[in-house]
Amino acid sequence: MYLNTHSYFSFKYGVMPINALLEEAQKKGIPAFALTDINSTAGCMRFIRDAPKYGIRPMIGVDFRNGTKQQFVAIAKNNKGFQEINIFLSKHLHNKLEIPNRAPQFENVYIIYPFSSSLELPLYENEYIGIDPSEVLKVAFSKWKNHQHKLIALPTVSFRHKQDFNIHRLLRAIDNNTLLSKLAQSEEGNPSNLMLSKSDLLASYKDLPLLIKNTEHIISTCKIHFEFGDQFPHKNINTYTGSPEKDYELIRSKCLEGIPYRYKKPSFKIYRRLALELKIIQQKGFVSYFLVNWDIINYALRQKYFYVGRGSGANSIVAYLLRITDVDPIELDLYFERFINLYRKNPPDFDIDFSWRDREDITRYIFDTFGHDHTCLLATYSTFKFKAAVRELGKVCGLPPHEISALTMTREEDIKKALKKEDGLARLVLQYAFLLNGIPSHLSVHASGIIISEKPIYHYTATSLPPKGFPITHFDMVEAEDVGLFKFDILSQRGLGKIKDSLAIIKENNPDHPTIDIHDTKRFFEDEKVKDLLRNGRAIGCFYVESPAMRMLLKKLKADHYLGLVAASSVIRPGVAKSGMMREYILRFRIPERRKEAHPVLAELMPETYGVMVYQEDVIKVAHYFAGLTLGEADRLRRGMSGKYRSRAEFKEVEIQFFKRCKEMGHDDKLAQDVWFQIMSFAGYAFAKGHSASYAIESYQCLYLKAHYPLEYLVSVINNGGGFYRIDLYIHEARMHGATIEAPCINISQKETVIKGTIIYLGLDIINDLDQQTTYELLDKRNFVGTFNNLEHFIHSVDISLEQLKILIRIGAFRSINSNKKKLLWQAHLLLSKTTRHNQPSLFETQQKKYDLPALYHDPREDGFDEMEILGFPLQNPFILVKNLPIDNITLAQDIFHKKGKQVTMLGYLTAIKNTATSNGSRMYFGTFIDQAGDFVDTVHFPPSVRKYPVRGKGVYKITGKVVEEFDFYSIEVSIMEKVHFINMEDFEFSAEKERVLA
Repeated sequence: MYLNTHSYFSFKYGVMPINALLEEAQKKGIPAFALTDINSTAGCMRFIRDAPKYGIRPMIGVDFRNGTKQQFVAIAKNNKGFQEINIFLSKHLHNKLEIPNRAPQFENVYIIYPFSSSLELPLYENEYIGIDPSEVLKVAFSKWKNHQHKLIALPTVSFRHKQDFNIHRLLRAIDNNTLLSKLAQSEEGNPSNLMLSKSDLLASYKDLPLLIKNTEHIISTCKIHFEFGDQFPHKNINTYTGSPEKDYELIRSKCLEGIPYRYKKPSFKIYRRLALELKIIQQKGFVSYFLVNWDIINYALRQKYFYVGRGSGANSIVAYLLRITDVDPIELDLYFERFINLYRKNPPDFDIDFSWRDREDITRYIFDTFGHDHTCLLATYSTFKFKAAVRELGKVCGLPPHEISALTMTREEDIKKALKKEDGLARLVLQYAFLLNGIPSHLSVHASGIIISEKPIYHYTATSLPPKGFPITHFDMVEAEDVGLFKFDILSQRGLGKIKDSLAIIKENNPDHPTIDIHDTKRFFEDEKVKDLLRNGRAIGCFYVESPAMRMLLKKLKADHYLGLVAASSVIRPGVAKSGMMREYILRFRIPERRKEAHPVLAELMPETYGVMVYQEDVIKVAHYFAGLTLGEADRLRRGMSGKYRSRAEFKEVEIQFFKRCKEMGHDDKLAQDVWFQIMSFAGYAFAKGHSASYAIESYQCLYLKAHYPLEYLVSVINNGGGFYRIDLYIHEARMHGATIEAPCINISQKETVIKGTIIYLGLDIINDLDQQTTYELLDKRNFVGTFNNLEHFIHSVDISLEQLKILIRIGAFRSINSNKKKLLWQAHLLLSKTTRHNQPSLFETQQKKYDLPALYHDPREDGFDEMEILGFPLQNPFILVKNLPIDNITLAQDIFHKKGKQVTMLGYLTAIKNTATSNGSRMYFGTFIDQAGDFVDTVHFPPSVRKYPVRGKGVYKITGKVVEEFDFYSIEVSIMEKVHFINMEDFEFSAEKERVLA
C-alpha cells in the first residue's frame, strides 16, 4: 500500500538507510512497497537486491519534485518502465530543467499526482490521483468525487520516529544554508509521514474501498527483476566486434602480432602461456573486456599519449602483447592465478594511468566510441563525516565560530564523554552529528571507474551531469558489481605528464641529441647512472621512489636492479610494514643467515623475497600451497584483503577454512597463527606483483630522464605541480644540478617554467596570486609589441590592475627594466592613477611626464621575504634570512657519516614532515631537512621530543640529536629542536639608516 517511500538517498531530505526502511516494513507487516526517492534512483539496486531477504516484494520509482514541491510520483510497472523513468529524470537533471506539472506519456509507468494538483480531467489510463490519509475526508468535496476509479492511496513515508524528523529538519537547514529557526515550513516534510501497520493503513481508507482496490491492482501488476551476484554472467559490453567468434579471432591475431614486438626470440613457453590465457579468457567471457582496453590503448598510442597499465591485469601475457601493460609476466614469473582462474567471477583489474592533461580526451573517446547510451562514469556517495557534520550543524544551530571549532576537536570515539560534559546546543550538535555520520550528502564522481554496458545504461540507473561534463550513475561500485557491471579504470597522474613534457623539453633544449625511446626500459635497467641514483636514494622528483621512506628503503636494500625495485615498491606499503615483514625482508636481504628462519614451504614459494609475503599473489600461493585452500577459496581470501567482502560472515568462513586446512596439512597452531597474521596485516594495502612492476617501469623511465637530463626533467616536474614535496624543493634540486634559477620575468617567462641551456626561468603560473587573465594578457600583448622597454611601456600595453602589477614588481619580474623595486612601486602608483586605458596597444610610443624620485634603499634580503609571501618560499638561500645565524659547532649533512652514535647540532630548512603514531598511539615525526650546503638530512622525532619540540611550520630549525645508522642509512634522532627566527623589518630599517649615515 506504500507507493511513496524515501530512503536517505533522497539527498538532504531522507534519513533511513535501505535496510532500516526494509526492517520497518517487515515489522509493520507490509508485504510490498515502492521505493521512490526524490529525483534519485541511487537506492534502487540495493533495495531490489535486499528486499527479498525481508520477505518484501520490491517496487521502484521516483518522487519527482521541484525543490520540495511534489509534481508526481512515477512507479515502474517493469524493467522497461524503470528505463523510461531513468531517461526522463536524466534529461531533467542534465539540463537543470524543472519537472513539469504533467508527466509525459510513459508506456510502462504508473503516474500518481498529488491530490493538491491542479490537474484537469481526463487522465490517461496509467495516471492516478494519490490520496494521503489526511485527505480522505476532502475527496467528497473535490472534483474527483465521481472519479474514484482514478484514486489510489498515496501515504508518504520518510521517517520512523521523532528523531528521524529532527535529523530531516537539520538536513533541510543544511541544504538551504539557513538557521534551523528560520527554516521555512514549506521546506520540511510532515512529521506524520510514518509507516503504519497494514491494518491501520487500511482502516484510514475504509471510506474509499475502490481506492484500496485500485492501489492493490497497481501493486499486483508491478514486477521488477535484476540478476544479482557473481553466479550470473556480467552485464558489460558482450562483444567488441558484434560477434564472440570474431572477438576471439581479433584478440588472438593481435596477440600474435604483438609477439615479435615484445620478444626477439620467442620461446615455446611464451606460446604455451598465451594459449592457456586465451582459453580461460574465452571460457570466462572476458574477451570483449580485453579488447575494449586494447581499443583505448590503441587510441592513446595514435595520439602519442603516455600511459601505464597496472592492476592484476599486469600479470597477463595477453595484456603485455596487446600493449595494455609494459610488464613482461614471463620475465617476472608473475603468478597466473592472481591474474585469472576458472574460479574468478569478475574480470581482472586494469588500472590505466594517463597524464592528467590527457585523461579528459581519453574519457571523451570512450564515450564517443562505445556510445553515450551505454557509457557512464561511476558515482560514489559523499557522506557526512563526524567533524564536517559538527561544523554544518553548528552553523545551522547558530553557534559562534570559535565554539564550532572547539567542538570539531571532539573525537568520534570520545562522543559519550563529550555528551556528558556539554550542555544545551553544543550537546545537541554533537549528538546529531554522530547520527548524521555516514548519511549520504550527494553524489560524487568515482576516481577512475567507467561503466560500458551491453544494455543501455538507463536500464540500470538514471544519470546526473556534474561539472566534470560526463554523466555519472546514481549507484556506486558495490551496486554496479552486484548487478554485473564491472568498471574500466581510467586514472590520471602527474608522473606521466612529467615524462611526456620532459621528452619535449629535452628535444627543444638539445636539438642535436638522438630521440629517446622511453619504452626501451630494459636498457634503463642496465644504465649505470640510473643504478647510482637508485642505490643511493637520490631519486628526488622520480615517480614513487622520491619519498623519505622510499629513499631510506632503497639505501638499506642497495636496490640497483629492476626486481629489487619491484619488491621495494610493494614492501613500502603500509600492510607489509605493519606486519613487521618489511623489516624482516630487509634483514633477510642484508643478513643471508637470517633467510634460514623462513618456513621451508614459504621459502620455496617465495624465493625472490626470502619467504616473506610481499605481493597480493603471495597470499594466494600461501593459501593454496601452504594452507591447502582451493584456488577459488584462495581468491576469495584475496578479495577479502581488498575490502571486497559483502559481509563479515563470508570472511569468517574463509578464516575457519584456513585454520582447518592448516591443521590437515600438519602445521602447528603457532605457525598457522603467524602466517594468518601476515595475511591479515596486508588488509588491502599489498600490491599485485604486476602492479608493483608497472610502477617500477614508470620509476625507471623517470630515473633515466633525471640521470641524463636532470635540468630538463626537473623543469617538467615543476610544470606538473611537483610531486611528494613542495615546488621549492625541485627548484633547489635543479640548482644543486647546476641550474641558474631566474624568478619570473615579464620579458622572458612563459606561463610555465622554461629552460634555456642551464638557465631556468620560472613560469608566471608559479606566482600564487597572479590571475590567469593577467598572465594571458601579458603574454598576448608581449607577442604583439615585443620586449617591454620600461614600466610606462608595459602599463600602456597591458591591461592590468595596480594590485596585479605590484605582485609582478615585488617578485622581481621587472628586473630586466629596472632592478629597484621600490622605485618601480612608486612609479606604478603614479602612472596607473593617470594612464588612460586602451583596448588595443598603440603602434606609436606616447611620452609620459617624468618624475624624479628620491634614492630608495633596498636590502637584497627583502627579496626573500617578498618571495616567501608571493611564491610561498624564498628563491634565495633561506639561511641568509636568519637573524643571528648560529655558526659555532654546526655539523653539515656530509659530515654525519663520521659521527655515528655522537651528538651533533645542525641547521636545517624544513622540507617534509610525516606524522605517524607509535604502537601505543603516541605521535611521532619523520622529518627531512636541507642543510646550509644544500644536502638532505633525515630526522626521527620520538614522542618525548615531539611533545617538547613540535614542528612549527616552514622555516629554519636548529636541531640537536644523535647520529644513528642502520644498513648504511644515516639519520638524526632528535632530542632538541627549535625554530630559528628570521630577521624582521626593523632590521631592514636599521640597515637603511646605517647606509645613509655612511654615505
